[in-house]
Amino acid sequence: MPQRHLTRRRFLRDGTATTLAFATLLGARRGLATGAAPATAATPRFGPLVPDPQGILELPKGFSYRVVSRTGEEMSDGLLVPGAPDGMGAFAGPDGKTIVVRNHELGNDLPKFGPYGPANERFAKLPAADVYDAGGGTRPALGGTTTFVWDTRSGTLERQFQSLAGTLRNCAGGVTPWGSWISCEEATKEPYSGTARPHGFNFEVPAIADPRRARPEPLRAMGRFNHEAVAIDPKSGCVYQTEDREDGLLYRFLPNDRTRLAAGGRLHAFRVCECKRGVDLRSWRRQEVAIGESIGAEWVELADVESPDDDLRLRGAALGAAPFARGEGMWRGDDGIYFACTIGGPEKKGQIFRYIPSPFEGTPRETDEPGFLELFAEPDDAARLDMGDNLTVAPWGELIVCEDGSGEQYLRRVDARGEVWPFARNALNGSEFAGAVFSPDGSTLFVNIMQPGITFAVTGPWAARNV
Repeated sequence: MPQRHLTRRRFLRDGTATTLAFATLLGARRGLATGAAPATAATPRFGPLVPDPQGILELPKGFSYRVVSRTGEEMSDGLLVPGAPDGMGAFAGPDGKTIVVRNHELGNDLPKFGPYGPANERFAKLPAADVYDAGGGTRPALGGTTTFVWDTRSGTLERQFQSLAGTLRNCAGGVTPWGSWISCEEATKEPYSGTARPHGFNFEVPAIADPRRARPEPLRAMGRFNHEAVAIDPKSGCVYQTEDREDGLLYRFLPNDRTRLAAGGRLHAFRVCECKRGVDLRSWRRQEVAIGESIGAEWVELADVESPDDDLRLRGAALGAAPFARGEGMWRGDDGIYFACTIGGPEKKGQIFRYIPSPFEGTPRETDEPGFLELFAEPDDAARLDMGDNLTVAPWGELIVCEDGSGEQYLRRVDARGEVWPFARNALNGSEFAGAVFSPDGSTLFVNIMQPGITFAVTGPWAARNV
């Protein structure tokens, strides 16, 4: 299968529908790899971080935050805000409000951080039909999602409630073009005892403003594995998925019905083109893929995708599928699907890939002009970017990346020249950032500090980036 390359000249010629600011993100590949030069006056940046008198969240001058909620607070439905807030999706709500669906990466073993109280005493409030796995009625799965409604004009919380119940370790996910959130379980079961149903699935959660739980229906055809995140290409309808394992795969789901994922479909795994067969994209021992190098894509179809033995990635590898170093956050940009691999690169400090779909993605004609994968960033320097996890694309085209490293934790910006800038620092503790996402109107960035479990709404002069 032929290898495709996207040169800067070709991108600027062909990318007329993409903003100039986002087009120049192509320069980020080399800047992240080699260490970019100091910013010039023309470099979009927000300036240095300012100490927070509260000792919680440091931001650039002119920016401020409000706490949306904290773990343990009582919600509108009488349950408690669960701990470990993770990936989030934001949607336009009624009267200019924003609806945010928020994951919680909890198992079934720490009820003191769950929504039902330290002894699960509030669990009896839930109808049985609303819960995927009640754990025999005594040890319910504590993950799932909560939804909150935020008034971006007044910066106030209107309500929050549980919107998916009885699932395990809901880590990240992705928004759909039809206005729902796909919440991903990052657990196939182990090490949690007492579960009553299989885990490791995706679940769809409608973005609604009124308290109501989603029907807990696993999207079985999308595969059972350590799910992390998804991104949907509205042009082809394909759903891309990451897997958080050291030998995890990159998956593609072709739905039978583009707006009803529960109707089934086919699951594929990414394989590098024949001319690059054998390359290890994780680059643990040495740099095997150059920054900016494009590798032609092949996709192999997988069988028995509900994988009762949790061996889907192993069977995919036997078909030549390429392993990735803990695939995590994923987001669709105007020019491709971005995703982070937390421990990729020779120093295991993380990689960011970009997948550019074929014009004929998911059809028999895609072999005429295959999609291709590009190593977009591999800084291998914790001082610049330390184990990027969740990520999103900002309204002006930059990447906002949540760190999950071993030292101080930052939100990082990958700017239009490819330079990496800190946008926020966790001044409270060493816990990771998670779930960064912008409101649909672009006015507010929502983000979590996972422990002790705080959700923030950040506002400021987003438009004035040349500071």
